[in-house]
Amino acid sequence: MNGAISIDYGAALTKSLLYYEAQRSGKLPPNQRVQWRGDSGLKDGSDAGIDLVGGYYDAGDNVKFGFPMAFTVTMLAWSTVEFRAQLEAKKELSNALEAIKWGTDYFIKAHPQADVLYGEIGDGDSDHSCWERPEDMTTPRSTFKIDDQHPGADLAAETAAALAAASVAFKQSNPRYATELIKHAKQLFEFARSHPGQYQNSISAAGKFYSSSGYEDELLWAAAWLHRATNEKTYLDYVGTSGNTGGARTVFSWDDKFVGVQVLAAKLVLEGKVQNNGVWSQYKSQAEQFICSCAQKGNNNVKKTPGGLLWFLQWDNLQYTATASFVAAAYANYLNPRHASIQCPGGIVQPSDLINLARSQVDYILGSNPKKISYMIGFGPNYPTQAHHRGASIVTIKKVPKRVGCQEGFQQWFNRNAPNPNVLEGGIVGGADQNDGYTDSRSNFQQAEPATVTPAPLVGVLASLA
Repeated sequence: MNGAISIDYGAALTKSLLYYEAQRSGKLPPNQRVQWRGDSGLKDGSDAGIDLVGGYYDAGDNVKFGFPMAFTVTMLAWSTVEFRAQLEAKKELSNALEAIKWGTDYFIKAHPQADVLYGEIGDGDSDHSCWERPEDMTTPRSTFKIDDQHPGADLAAETAAALAAASVAFKQSNPRYATELIKHAKQLFEFARSHPGQYQNSISAAGKFYSSSGYEDELLWAAAWLHRATNEKTYLDYVGTSGNTGGARTVFSWDDKFVGVQVLAAKLVLEGKVQNNGVWSQYKSQAEQFICSCAQKGNNNVKKTPGGLLWFLQWDNLQYTATASFVAAAYANYLNPRHASIQCPGGIVQPSDLINLARSQVDYILGSNPKKISYMIGFGPNYPTQAHHRGASIVTIKKVPKRVGCQEGFQQWFNRNAPNPNVLEGGIVGGADQNDGYTDSRSNFQQAEPATVTPAPLVGVLASLA
């Protein structure tokens, strides 16, 4: 690490949770801390005669996409379950639980019947043709759902995973809520199991933005979380009898949960809850192959930028860096009490190496990089000021209540070469390119758009480092 930079992980943790308050849709609560936001999307669901107010806007737009929203909540919950004591020590546990609950309350509303799940509100195309504050939205708030005639096993199962993981997070502080979450998670898992298919075949509007590459990973991921939440053997058997353990993966993301499944399975092996043979040893070895490749000791290492950033894909790369960092930090937790290590093709990797790996990536994100720019907005002396984000880039409704129209937003705010009037604290942009380059411009959406999926895994990593 660059000795000149001392990084305040606790401050970054606080901001990462603050960010979720800026992404809230619906009626804001009295304890809302992000004051430049107002109520929005208060009629969501009305076209279908159902209350779908709440949840999160996805990224720099005003659409509620259920698939990445569910993964966001699953990772917020995993962060909270895995690093609960550290979050509590930093007095951020209640904020983490609030961030989860804002999502799960919405999923409960979106699941009015066993085999019905609303999976998108708003339409990406019409939304993207306007540049408006969420409080001013004039674009259609169309509702899209899956049901037994129009299935989407990936969407149903990811939502089940989110609810199950959240129930583990709430078990201690709110057991009644945890029980309700489990009820919905079980129904959604059964719905997904009995109605296979990719959700974009039922919700084509989502396919252009968040098309799913398959549903087997989500079913396993949901089963793994349901087992962790309930300890019921049926879910363990589902994971343990899978014909597809995923193989060696190259990313862990909103679309591909196999690494998450492999890591949860490896945890069971390390704890002696399942035998280290057959399918279980496959999961463990595949989890470790991914970790070895991130640690640059595998057979097919993840690319690194000259400045040391794990570089996966050009679009929102930091999302993949964030999940990889989380996997490293969580796996160190599983190895440590057993004084175990990973035997990689390129040598042994110890838990301390994994913590150093996670720290190096977080340090890069927070400013220890060739451009000396923090990719977390509002953190450090130098961060992106022109993030691709509608709400942040237009003056707050509290100062200028007059509506900013669809095209007016582009003319007056999007095209303005000046910092966003509102600081989207804790939002993490897509980040550097493979040569550590970055252009701070609202039109650079591949690099400059923050999305809810990115900080969620880092909440746990930051708590562990703080």
